[in-house]
Amino acid sequence: MSQSPVTSLAPDPKRWRALVFIALAQLMVVLDATIVNIALPSAQEDLGISEGNKQWVITAYALAFGGLLLFGGRIADLWGRKRTFVTGLIGFAAASALGGAAGNEAMMLGARALQGVFGALLAPAALSLLAVMFTEAKERAKAFGIYGAIAGGGGAVGLILGGFLTEYLNWRWTFFVNIPFAIIAAAGAYFVIREPSEGRNRSPLDIPGVVLSTLGLVALVYGFTRAESNGWSDAVTVTMFVASVVLLAAFVVTEAKVKSPLLPLRVLTERNRGGVYLSLGLAIIAMFGLFLFLTYYLQIVKGYSPVKTGFAFLPMIFGMIVGSTQIGTRLMTRVAPRLLMAPGFLLAAVGMLLLTQLEIDTSYTGLILPAQLMLGLGMGTAFMPAMSLATYGVEPRDAGVASAMVNTSQQVGGAIGTALLNTIAASATSAYITDHAASATTPAAQKLLAAQSMVEGYTAAIWWAVGILVVASAIAAVLINTGADSGTPVASGDGEGAEDALKIPVVAH
Repeated sequence: MSQSPVTSLAPDPKRWRALVFIALAQLMVVLDATIVNIALPSAQEDLGISEGNKQWVITAYALAFGGLLLFGGRIADLWGRKRTFVTGLIGFAAASALGGAAGNEAMMLGARALQGVFGALLAPAALSLLAVMFTEAKERAKAFGIYGAIAGGGGAVGLILGGFLTEYLNWRWTFFVNIPFAIIAAAGAYFVIREPSEGRNRSPLDIPGVVLSTLGLVALVYGFTRAESNGWSDAVTVTMFVASVVLLAAFVVTEAKVKSPLLPLRVLTERNRGGVYLSLGLAIIAMFGLFLFLTYYLQIVKGYSPVKTGFAFLPMIFGMIVGSTQIGTRLMTRVAPRLLMAPGFLLAAVGMLLLTQLEIDTSYTGLILPAQLMLGLGMGTAFMPAMSLATYGVEPRDAGVASAMVNTSQQVGGAIGTALLNTIAASATSAYITDHAASATTPAAQKLLAAQSMVEGYTAAIWWAVGILVVASAIAAVLINTGADSGTPVASGDGEGAEDALKIPVVAH
């Protein structure tokens, strides 16, 4: 595939059209993390997937995606971002067609794993293309505002779309819907994107790094997923956590010693990027848990249909879009990122705090709607500078792997959030039933107790999510110390003076 060279000094005239296709691909990847959740009960029944194996429909995607992201990011740096992006899209479309046509459990799980593999190729390539195409401060703010809104709100869009497709068509359409998305994005990217020629990483691939990081991340994600279903003291769960610590520690040691590392430690040790990866990962832990609880609360406790449940998430999407494209974009070139990220995560924590007041008969408009608006506004405002800062000031040869780290913190955060908060909720639910079982003597009282215990479980877990968001806010305030986005482009060069290239200039106000 041709890679038309374009100098980084002249802005690409087609960059805004390119953004449309990059955003479309990002939306497809993000909504695919949640769209299948709503369709899962129907797919399980049709394909005869056992109760014990149903989680693998979600886990197969998360493991392949989370485990291979760093590898995908480095492939983009080595092979070319545009080529990797288009290949990822075509592969994702093929895997989606396979999933939609699945006739049995094995075919479905294989398709989900393949979706994860190709998602791990295209997601970091998409973000690194943005990083190298938009270098002027105000344009960069606008581009990352759109990207941030999609990254934050895409999961909720998936719930709405999943509800519609499952209720009015068939669960298979939650897979087939990806095909037009992918084909349009791939065709558009092929003809429109002109990747800057400088900054390609020509160094050999770090095979030990690939093996250690992939196995370490897979062990970590699987450990949390297994903890959710089998408990924290389960032998396999503990083994997975120990293995992940050992493998990831070996990965860090390897990266410090090899000549051409998969993840140059300079990408992580720069305090601003490190702060972004950490605070963003924590925020995603809180958000993913909430998606799950609110979906169950609205459908099981409130009796909402899948479509109505999807629409109930609209205030959060609206808040994210406003926070990202209006607040974040307008202020990013004027104020330091931490002055957007720290208050953004705090506002989201206040929204989450409101949800700790959930009861069986809680009013949607009185409590859930304003809580979602605050959550959306806060997360949208924080996501925007986080997405931009994650690749800001990094060398072009590291743009793919720096982008992959953002996606890795999101994927691993999502897996941890779902497992951790679900386990907390389950424990609180069991404890409540044990304490009140004696008083539930009639069928009506037992039904009420079941609903009440579920709500108690959700609110117990939401309290933890509030705490996690407060910690994310504190990390953003303390670690991130750069000034406003000054518009200094991603540093170029052949690798000489790497440390200087990584330092983000602080702008005096």
